[in-house]
Amino acid sequence: MIQAPAPLPPSRRRHDREIISLAVPAFGALVAEPLFVMVDSAIVGHLGTSQLAGLAVAAALLTTAVSVFVFLAYATTAAVARRVGAGDLASAIRQGMDGIWLALLLGIFVVAITLPTAPWLVDVFGASETAAPYATTYLRISSLGIPAMLVVMAATGVLRGLQDTRTPLYVALGGFAANGALNAGLVYGAGLGIAGSAWGTVIAQIAMAAAYLIVVVRGARRHGASLRPDAEGIKASAQAGVPLLVRTLSLRAVLMTATAVAARLGDTEIAAHQIILSLWNLMAFALDAIAIAGQAIIGRYLGADDAKGAREACRRMVQWGSASGVAFGALIILARPLFVPLFTGDQSVQDTLFPALLVVALSQPIAGVVFVLDGVLMGAGDGRYLAWAMLVTLALFAPVALLVPAFGGGLTALWWAMALMMTVRMVTLWLRTRSGKWIVTGATH
Repeated sequence: MIQAPAPLPPSRRRHDREIISLAVPAFGALVAEPLFVMVDSAIVGHLGTSQLAGLAVAAALLTTAVSVFVFLAYATTAAVARRVGAGDLASAIRQGMDGIWLALLLGIFVVAITLPTAPWLVDVFGASETAAPYATTYLRISSLGIPAMLVVMAATGVLRGLQDTRTPLYVALGGFAANGALNAGLVYGAGLGIAGSAWGTVIAQIAMAAAYLIVVVRGARRHGASLRPDAEGIKASAQAGVPLLVRTLSLRAVLMTATAVAARLGDTEIAAHQIILSLWNLMAFALDAIAIAGQAIIGRYLGADDAKGAREACRRMVQWGSASGVAFGALIILARPLFVPLFTGDQSVQDTLFPALLVVALSQPIAGVVFVLDGVLMGAGDGRYLAWAMLVTLALFAPVALLVPAFGGGLTALWWAMALMMTVRMVTLWLRTRSGKWIVTGATH
């Protein structure tokens, strides 16, 4: 006789509900963001090859510029969640407003640099003579939307800290729909070409920022929180973000090193690497959704002086992360013959791709734990340790990756180096969480 499985303990069921309620909408919002570029590419692609090439260069520059400031979301989530846990919603929203003001100031600074240097940046990124004018046009116009993009990032962190990931999902979906409609109308209806695509994206980003600000301002008025810029609060938000900026730059350096090594291996290898990296990023979105839940939940527990609840939530999220990684790894192995031909019909690229994909699949359970522990420590406000840990990881990864071509290794060897990088990250993060030094309770870290 088959016995029914034992019911989960109440605390575990509670954690599961919290994780699911935050992670699922967060995943939807994460996936919606890259769809902006996909829509732009689909619409601009019909204008011509030079226009599409120009968009590719400009979009890469914009993505790099904006992604560097992802700490605006991470640091704000942790700080706001702590105050929510402490029961001080007015202070939580005030903290969030400091992050939003910082985002606006940084956005204006980036625009001031980008507008005059756009032609030079496009040239550095290797745009051809025919694509460069289109890239410059798109970059200059789209840069006007950077302040809005960064405000969206910070405001997303505010709402996540308030344990709300549904509103960011709705705003992202609305922005995606508006972006598509505006791009089609301005590119073809108004005949503005690639400039129309850029303006459509700017308008959509400004609308998203406005939607977020309406929600945050309403919350501020409801709880009596000031909306005025506070120099000390903005300075504190910037200081909290510096370690996470170092962490993000170190991670970007890892990915850039891997791409540079793949390019040295040959055209077939870099083509296969790009396909794997796209898949790796997609898996990262799903795992990052659990990490976002971790940031919000851990910050709230620590703010409420509930160290036990924080430990239990951390333990359960690690189980979710590892299980998700196993599932994704199995999916990659089973679905390889189905999705690889969708990316390329070149048999040599496919032959290079398959063994490297196997390494990616085997490393997914490690990635699941890494993403979760990353989110846990971010939620705890342990940014300084995250920065040092990522610098150590970069220092170990870079020489190993750079030696791959020297020893005659191929793409599979490079992705074994990537697996080593994720293993180092897992070990450093696990040692920190096991030590308990990240458990600092109270409304502030």
